[in-house]
Amino acid sequence: MSADQRPIGEVERTNEKRERVVAALSGGVDSSVAAALLVREGREVIGVTLNLAGGASRCCSLSDADDARRVADHLGIRFYVANYAERFRAEVIRPFADDYLSGRTPIPCVACNSRFKFDYLLERARVFGADRVATGHYAQVDVDPDTGRLRLRCAVDRQKDQTYFLFELGQQQLAAVEFPLGKLEKEAVRAQARELGLTTADKPESQEICFVPDGDYASAVERICPDALPGEGEIVDREGQVLGLHPGIHHFTVGQRRGLGLSAERPLYVAGLDAKRNRVVVGAAEDLHAKGARLERVSWVSGVVPDRAVRATVRVRHRHVGASASIDPRSDGQAVVSFDEPVRSVAPGQAAVFYSGDIVLGGGWIAESL
Repeated sequence: MSADQRPIGEVERTNEKRERVVAALSGGVDSSVAAALLVREGREVIGVTLNLAGGASRCCSLSDADDARRVADHLGIRFYVANYAERFRAEVIRPFADDYLSGRTPIPCVACNSRFKFDYLLERARVFGADRVATGHYAQVDVDPDTGRLRLRCAVDRQKDQTYFLFELGQQQLAAVEFPLGKLEKEAVRAQARELGLTTADKPESQEICFVPDGDYASAVERICPDALPGEGEIVDREGQVLGLHPGIHHFTVGQRRGLGLSAERPLYVAGLDAKRNRVVVGAAEDLHAKGARLERVSWVSGVVPDRAVRATVRVRHRHVGASASIDPRSDGQAVVSFDEPVRSVAPGQAAVFYSGDIVLGGGWIAESL
């Protein structure tokens, strides 16, 4: 009987020597099926749940750990919970709040993925004598036939593709990671979960940042940093004329229209946030368009910084379809992106990720729009 024909759990009762891999079990359907596929291949799988939010959210919480444990029991694999709540608060949650208070629009899922889901997970894996980790991310890894370097590629299911959040992964991480769901459509994943009898088969997905389950980012910032709130400030137009007052810049992001509390002849949008003067700058729709962006902390998946400008499709938000642009690498990990056509709502704090077709070239953090 081949490995892919064995019932789930049967391989764990054999004495054959198998490759050991640690699977991140979040308690959701995707990570459950990813682990199940590895078991079916005949791998020795160890399930690990990272308790990141200390029970404060639907993602990576203790209740999710219970779901993950049930999946591990069903698969017949060992299971552990690793408590990283304090590190998560220091390295993801607090910087999220600091960014909002500094007038930036943060995207904590990137730091969580690159640092916790891979660096810390791999660190934990080596304690178990495993050199590889697997997750339920929708992404693919292959080898560039020309250079021999590893490439990060989009998932087959483009609606579920998560490469935008993984752009900081480098060659060492890609060499140790597996994405079993990269070639599957989401519906096929759920169908497999039902076929395997997994309790997570119909579990709903979390659409919000894990530690802000209600989507109220301003309230989350106030809970995290109650002593650092900027207080009331001015809403001004692009010429500096005061139009009204706001309760704190952490309530706003670039491109936002609702919640300004202003009466105007035409729609007004948040065009910028001036943290130093605690001001929200508003403008018309055309004021939201940027010709480019200056990036910092730029990383390249290949590990090689290009010595000349690179043509690519650049996504400045997770759901952004992407815009054709030139990327000019600069010193000290910076780069300047020049769009072929102006792009709307290029927000400092967000990630700009570079694609060549379905291949992720790299990305960086938007320091300012140009």
